Amino acid sequence: MTNAAARETSGSAASDGTDPDGLPEVVLEVTDLDVDFWVEGELFPASIGMNYQVRRGEVLAIVGESGSGKSTGTMALLGLLPQNARIQGSIKLLGKEINGIPEAELRKVRGNTVATIFQEPMTALNPVYTVGFQISEALRSHFDMSPAEAKTRAIELLTMVEMPTPELTYNKFPHQLSGGQRQRAMIAQSISCDPVLLVADEPTTALDVTVQAEILDLLRNLHTRLDSAIILITHDMGVVADLADRVLVMKNGLTVETGTIDDIYNNAQHPYTQQLLAAVPHLGRGIETIEREQVVREAGVAPVLDFQNVAIDYPKRGRIPAFRAAKEITFQVFPREIVGLVGESGSGKTTLGRAAVGLLPIADGTLISCGLDISKASLRDLRPLRRKAGIVFQDPASSLNPRMPIGESIGEPLYLSGEARGDELDRRVQTLLEQVELPTSYRNRFPHELSGGQKQRVGIARALALHPDLLIADEPTSALDVSVQARFLDLLQELQASLGFACLFISHDLAVVDALAHRIAVMHKGKLIEQGTSAQILRAPREAYTQRLISAVPVPDPAEQRLRREARQAAKLSGAA
Repeated sequence: MTNAAARETSGSAASDGTDPDGLPEVVLEVTDLDVDFWVEGELFPASIGMNYQVRRGEVLAIVGESGSGKSTGTMALLGLLPQNARIQGSIKLLGKEINGIPEAELRKVRGNTVATIFQEPMTALNPVYTVGFQISEALRSHFDMSPAEAKTRAIELLTMVEMPTPELTYNKFPHQLSGGQRQRAMIAQSISCDPVLLVADEPTTALDVTVQAEILDLLRNLHTRLDSAIILITHDMGVVADLADRVLVMKNGLTVETGTIDDIYNNAQHPYTQQLLAAVPHLGRGIETIEREQVVREAGVAPVLDFQNVAIDYPKRGRIPAFRAAKEITFQVFPREIVGLVGESGSGKTTLGRAAVGLLPIADGTLISCGLDISKASLRDLRPLRRKAGIVFQDPASSLNPRMPIGESIGEPLYLSGEARGDELDRRVQTLLEQVELPTSYRNRFPHELSGGQKQRVGIARALALHPDLLIADEPTSALDVSVQARFLDLLQELQASLGFACLFISHDLAVVDALAHRIAVMHKGKLIEQGTSAQILRAPREAYTQRLISAVPVPDPAEQRLRREARQAAKLSGAA
């Protein structure tokens, strides 16, 4: 008997998947759920009094900032919390109470009836086993299958999630797949046992907009095909508008508002929900564009960053041959200007940012950064550039020394350059903390004691410590909540206006770039295919690739998003025809 058939015969719902009132069957019912953590002799609440239902065929989005309790409350469903967690309340799955059941029974529920798609598939998938083996392992742990039968079913699942060349992918390791392919592999593993409930925890956070659109289409098609329920945990209100039927908004562990997707987006009642929606960047609502290129050239101002027909190679490493990551690159960034560099993963945009600060060698062409020709520069020649250019990395947690207080991290460039010591160094660090709107008392805190947005502010302060002429911002907002992201973008604009540095802002989020940049350059497969003002690129793109990028951006408006999705699907069908 299959998993789905067993549930059908044992469940209390009607055979057509409805309850006695004719509504779809209630898959999950959570009542008065409290989650607390016991830390140093004291209980700290994480989720308080959660109440909700999820029915078959329904998508419930649980939204809120980091620390709101949205992931904690959902991970409690499957007993995936650490041992210091205390869970109280009722969790009924298909009418059966599962809170407090023995671990052996709970293990049967995991993957079999309820499956989870985690935020980062690279850490959730085992790096030493092939993707196919991991899917087959999930199948054989729940069903009486031979290895050959499990392999056949695993290839069927990879085909179902639209994985390119599923037979070949079966034998690949996670590191051999792209981000979108790894996410598809994890979804294939999650749906292997036909779960009635799928928990998707930030499933698209780190994905490019085009890959994100494909994953959302895939989830929509799968949950319709399998008639399963989905709990979507996210802070991306565009993703919610694209996929959800109902929304539950959380703040500080409490549920502040629930409603249908249209109620929440068109008639939000709680100030926090209104604040979340207001913080979402919208395409078409960017800063007033300025023909800055013409202005600065008329004034005779030289660009801070100047690529002239540049090509960049990655050298050979072990068995990996050398390859050309970027070619025929020509563009400039002028003083007091923010240029957005956009494109999918692998397009070469981060390569240009690293080359701009001398972290990658130039194979051909001319690259002038902060007045220095670094096309053929040696390490000694690059030393003056280190004082004139700063970089903010995508993941501040990995770019800050975890054993060093943030005051020392910020002051380190000043100390090593000999620009400040002693009391002067303390004063400069305090000024930098104030500029990025962090309390000066934070100088003695370590990175793990700060939130993601606060760590990103420390990264900015460190990058601006030597008053650089050029700032490279490499995906600095991809992991931030919408409200934190909005404050971060406002801060960056204020600092850029007051300090006057040029900024190359690298991102795959076109709405963020639209809110920030004066000009935009589009990368595709190592080439710069289009550049111009925000209005030219986002409102009247010439290249088909740019048009595809823009059409894939989810917007925080259910009605508009529905139209955009239908137009994108129609274009895909006409292209296939």
